[in-house]
Amino acid sequence: MAESNLSHWPGQQRSSWIRMRTLILLRWVAIIGQITAITVAQQMYNLQLDLVLCYLVIGIAAAANLAVTVIYPENKRLSEFENLLMVMFDLLQLGSLLYLTGGLHNPFALLLLGPVTVAANVMGLRSTLIIGGTAVILVTLLAAFHVPLRTDMGFILRIPELFVFGNWAAMVIAVVFLGAYSHRISSEAQSMSEALAAANMALAREQKLTDLGGVVAAAAHELGTPLATIKLASSELIEELQDQPDLCEDASLIRQQADRCRDILRNMGRAGKDDLHLRQAPLSTVLHEAAEPHVDRGKTVLFREGPGEGGDLQHPSILRKPEVIHGLRNLIQNAVDFARETVWVDSEWTPDTITVRIMDDGRGFPVQLIGRIGDPFMRRRRSESERRARPEYEGMGLGLFIAKTLLERSGAELSFANGADPYQKLADHPERRGAIVRVVWPRRKIDAQTGDHAVPVGLNQPFRV
Repeated sequence: MAESNLSHWPGQQRSSWIRMRTLILLRWVAIIGQITAITVAQQMYNLQLDLVLCYLVIGIAAAANLAVTVIYPENKRLSEFENLLMVMFDLLQLGSLLYLTGGLHNPFALLLLGPVTVAANVMGLRSTLIIGGTAVILVTLLAAFHVPLRTDMGFILRIPELFVFGNWAAMVIAVVFLGAYSHRISSEAQSMSEALAAANMALAREQKLTDLGGVVAAAAHELGTPLATIKLASSELIEELQDQPDLCEDASLIRQQADRCRDILRNMGRAGKDDLHLRQAPLSTVLHEAAEPHVDRGKTVLFREGPGEGGDLQHPSILRKPEVIHGLRNLIQNAVDFARETVWVDSEWTPDTITVRIMDDGRGFPVQLIGRIGDPFMRRRRSESERRARPEYEGMGLGLFIAKTLLERSGAELSFANGADPYQKLADHPERRGAIVRVVWPRRKIDAQTGDHAVPVGLNQPFRV
């Protein structure tokens, strides 16, 4: 399943996305900015700065940049710890420079938020907390300890203590808020990206299986007659039966059929054929195919189908899409996993909709999480009994996310509820007290005969490659 493979992806460590070259380039930009600010302050505004110490602090950053440029290749990607060290160095270097240039009385103290934002976007929670905590400590120290800014006449440039406290409070709040906000948004974006990638992988795998089944079916259909004919005779009989016209004619027929087999094999190897008959199937057939891997897992899976209000008695034929089969299979798997004894798969159709309901007699969805079902990597703490009953289940919500995403791609709308919900009309089936998943397609989206994507009737067409 996609859940088990995703945790081993190297891209799951966000810090490994960042090249050292990127941080080196950003540091060069910061160094140029620091030199420019000090030069302008000293030359244009005649501020008395300890230029030796200031340029020493900037020189250390430049030397560090040169060192890592020489030691490491340009395409090196940073580990979590290496990224932490790089950002921590930048934070301490900037704090040292602010100490020499007025502390929080220097308007450039706002730049301390930069390393915190970088850490929150590319590092884990622990590293982000370390960087954020260090930034708060630096802000607090710079408010009380710093080298004051002096003019060329010896006057000290300082803002009122009330504004110093305001700057301190604003920067602490900004560190906490921007760090939390950036980390949250980045984590959700990463989770969604990985979940969508897993959904695409699942769909690609299902598509390959579907295509393989189509090719195999086409081969069996196309090669049946030629292979049966080849078994009856041999092309070598042509030369031996020249004096027997009737038998020679049979041998010629065998040669023609052998040539036909050769042509069919050549076409299949080059492209294959898209079997129109395999692109559609009755609704019940698709449901049974989706449930097939889970019907022998110790739970009873019951199927019921029938027309809804205004629906005709003819069973609808729907598009046999890989995303539909894989999505329904994930939902049925989830129901089988949590059911006590029985899972019900009901389907009905009306002139406008096709509906599938998957229900079980388990404990149902956690009430507090129903509104979040379908979010990737949704976690909740499992009880000890749940761990014993289903030790392999990760509880990340990725399977439901994949099912929901794939089915919505086919035009379906999904809703989740519990049979124990008093608003659910299940009086006729009191045993169905577990989870309920309702999948509804507009009929024009899924109907293979009258819908927007109806399967044409005619000869099989070669795949377009």
